[in-house]
Amino acid sequence: MRLVILGIMQKTPTTLKDRRAHWERIYKTKGLEKASWYQSVPTTSLELTAECELGPDASIIDVGGGDSLLTDHLLELGHRDLTVVDISETAIDSAKKRLGKKADQITWIVADAERFFPPKSYDLWHDRATFHFLTDEGEAKRYVQTAQRYLNKGGCLIIGTFSEKGPDTCSGLPVKQYSESSLTELFKPYFDKIQCEYIDHVTPSGNKQNFVFCLFKKS
Repeated sequence: MRLVILGIMQKTPTTLKDRRAHWERIYKTKGLEKASWYQSVPTTSLELTAECELGPDASIIDVGGGDSLLTDHLLELGHRDLTVVDISETAIDSAKKRLGKKADQITWIVADAERFFPPKSYDLWHDRATFHFLTDEGEAKRYVQTAQRYLNKGGCLIIGTFSEKGPDTCSGLPVKQYSESSLTELFKPYFDKIQCEYIDHVTPSGNKQNFVFCLFKKS
């Protein structure tokens, strides 16, 4: 098991400290099953991953994966090259505790999704509910450029983000809403759209959040 803590280039320490402190506070005060993003089975993510037809040795990175159960399911499916990135060390520690010895099979990275540089390239880049926190156009474009730079040719990119019918805030922060067309337009310079779908996620409190999920392939 590797735990890497990455900083952010060209970002003031105060801003990074504040952003990390916010998410540490969220993860320390909310149990996993009470968090709005909780899914016992991340069905859509798993179905779109299956569309990529990846072998067990394919490299997969889950950006903002934190304490998500996606990694648990990928391990059960036989995937052996997994990386999880999250800004919150608390979230990662929680996931490692849940997984026990299985956590040793995963590379864990503590970093902000806005500006981080992965240690290698990947066959699948997955992001559910992180991209929409990049509300500045420059932040979003830098993210897209990083994804294309560290995704292998023909690799898959799965993005799940709040749709135009979804919330405009989450966990006390503003978010950027997307339609299928606006999300496709943003990634179009480097990626071909394979499919998109709108999904209602029901939170543990019973609220509905509408997501748009898109599967892209690197051109």
